[in-house]
Amino acid sequence: MKKPVLLFIIISVFTSFSKKQISWVVIGDSITYLNEHRDETGNRITKGYMTRVVEELPNIRYTNQGHNGWTSGGIANAIDKLGLEKADTYSVFLGTNDWWQGRPLGVFTDYQNNTGNNTVHGSFRIIIDKLRSLNKNAKIILITPMQRTDFVYINNMKNSAYGSYKEKDGQSLEQFADVIKAIANHEHFKLVDLYHKTGMDLKNLVKYKRLKDPQANGGYKNYPYPQYIGIPFNPDTDEYPYPVDAINITYDGLHPSDKGYDIIANMLVKIMKKF
Repeated sequence: MKKPVLLFIIISVFTSFSKKQISWVVIGDSITYLNEHRDETGNRITKGYMTRVVEELPNIRYTNQGHNGWTSGGIANAIDKLGLEKADTYSVFLGTNDWWQGRPLGVFTDYQNNTGNNTVHGSFRIIIDKLRSLNKNAKIILITPMQRTDFVYINNMKNSAYGSYKEKDGQSLEQFADVIKAIANHEHFKLVDLYHKTGMDLKNLVKYKRLKDPQANGGYKNYPYPQYIGIPFNPDTDEYPYPVDAINITYDGLHPSDKGYDIIANMLVKIMKKF
């Protein structure tokens, strides 16, 4: 073997073993939480977005700080009790529950002036201040909420919510995404904009919603978006409206499927491979 070739192999092996190790604390809601709780999805996913990221970037180790059903206000309120660690990288993926719970967005000066946990702007300031106190040099990634359609919880069909095709308490989900974008731009943070990601729009979240046809004496029909909007669903008597064949970007109208998690992971990998 020629010396230059041998030298190249030695350098390559050394580089692969000496790649910088990166710690990543992942803050989020159920979309993050489910990475370690596949059983709560009816095993409709095989792995979440963090597992997919570290498979591509094995020098990264993550800590899951996903909290099922939490808002940015809930995270901000408990920020000193969560046991957050000092890390090289933090990601914050919140907003969809803030929208559904009707939390006030506030204005950008709530973020700038640190006015407290009464608005989404204020909540994000509390969260980001905490992360900076843990590591002022950490890389911070903000992730906007995904669009969402009619959600029906696979383990309790009475737990449901309509989609972001209409406002909740006078606010659109896009407004929450835009707040997160504005904060990322202001702070020069990296942004993963899922809300505006091509292919993750309402028509692609599920292939169809299976409902009883009001015109067919109770027979079922598969309705694509937006045809299912307004058609009644009775959790006490009807079948689960998203059979396996209906899965596309989400498996239940809200939470990502394997396909959805793969899109999220790929967007994060593009950013994090440069860290």
